[in-house]
Amino acid sequence: MTFVAALEDKGRHVAGHRPWPRIVVDTDTWRQAVLGIAAGQATLLGLWSDGEAVHLCLSGETSGKLLVISLPCPDKRFPSVAQTHPPALRLERTIRDLYGIEPEGCPDARRWLDHGRWGLRHPLGAAEAAEPAGDTYAFHTAEGPPLHQIPVGPVHAGIIEPGHFRFHANGETVVRLEERLGYVHKGIDHLMAGAPRDRAAKLAGRTSGDSTVAYALGFAQAVEAALDLAPSARAVWLRALMAELERLANHFGDIGAICNDASFSLMHAHCSILREHVLRVSETCFGHRLMMDRIVPGGVATDLSKDGIAAIRTLIRTARRRFPRLVELYDNTASLQNRTVTTGILKPDLARQYGAGGVIGRASGRSWDARKLPGYAPYTSMVFDIPRRDQGDVDARVWIRIEEVRQSLTLIDQILDRTPEGSILTEAGAASRGKGEGLALVEGFRGDILVWVRLNANGTIARCHLRDPSWLQWPLLEAAIEGNIVADFPICNKSFNCSYSGHDL
Repeated sequence: MTFVAALEDKGRHVAGHRPWPRIVVDTDTWRQAVLGIAAGQATLLGLWSDGEAVHLCLSGETSGKLLVISLPCPDKRFPSVAQTHPPALRLERTIRDLYGIEPEGCPDARRWLDHGRWGLRHPLGAAEAAEPAGDTYAFHTAEGPPLHQIPVGPVHAGIIEPGHFRFHANGETVVRLEERLGYVHKGIDHLMAGAPRDRAAKLAGRTSGDSTVAYALGFAQAVEAALDLAPSARAVWLRALMAELERLANHFGDIGAICNDASFSLMHAHCSILREHVLRVSETCFGHRLMMDRIVPGGVATDLSKDGIAAIRTLIRTARRRFPRLVELYDNTASLQNRTVTTGILKPDLARQYGAGGVIGRASGRSWDARKLPGYAPYTSMVFDIPRRDQGDVDARVWIRIEEVRQSLTLIDQILDRTPEGSILTEAGAASRGKGEGLALVEGFRGDILVWVRLNANGTIARCHLRDPSWLQWPLLEAAIEGNIVADFPICNKSFNCSYSGHDL
């Protein structure tokens, strides 16, 4: 029996939680689960609160089985997960900030999302009034040879979201990097509570705009699970088409931007053309360049026309003609290889410990892909490979994106050939009333996105939690940049391309 399966027998099952179980446990079982995660017997997928309890989602690395364990917190305290498993640190600091629930033994007492400017403390808990405070965040120090600090941000050059990076450097060599995020906090958890499903779906799709399809898909799947509602077959295949178009656009953009940070603007220009082609095709097919608000609980809001199919076929032919030449250009440009190979190495053990998904994990030896494991329709019936590399450097992250572009083109071919006719939206009907809880794990272009939803009796949202893959990837950037020169930070940062907005909620 696996660790996750054995753990499931030690708690009280919550009725109406689908498709994976949720159990309520005592403190001893909670601690046992945390120790198992720290020992590598399971992977941490999420840690959040609803104000009454804390919830921890974990998975078996090989089985793909998901389990949510919940610990009631009547005294507003719970045993820290980060005390033995560092990847949980920012998640539980966020629980403290938003709900006032204290992680006992947490190794970091500093606030995370709360910058002291809200005018209150614990807005989703007791909501105590507080005087706005100045920015007195105490960054960690570094010791050793003569060091200097370099503060970068939160305001950056160009069009980019805000985040602060504090470097300790010896000459040009980075000794320590510490991030401070939270500047794009939008209060999504609060906005979700009590929202009608249609408004909540729009909020979910705006958590991180470049992943609007993936977030909308995860939210729709979670709500459908809570309602025990099955979307039509055509809607399922059209959702996958949107997801792969989104993946293509972002990977083209990232490959070009990484090369641009190495002063190779030619690649950036050509990849931008391909990205623009994908965005225009998306608008032709679904009426919006980013396909925002096109996936809704019950199906999709827009059908695919014959003109859309023709546009996608043209896109595939164009990409297969032009992209290989760009790959060859990347691979044969010595100055570019000099900037990407052996730069920003993320060790496989660290990627595994943090459960890093997407490009970051797969470039460091971790083959996790939510489309395959635990898997969801229609990907479980399609043929595609999960690329993997072990070097963990910027170059490996570029090559994973290159391979994923090829896989997405193959998947889109299969989708066009196999999408059935039929309706695109299944109305909730009688299922729209009645409490229920749903959990979804979907694969965005950055990695796996976790969505948990609890419905009120009238069908509105009681609670919703959305976990971006960046929560588990941002800390790894701090590790990957150590020992590199300061000038290589932009290319390392872009090769990770973590989301600020998705992280800051």
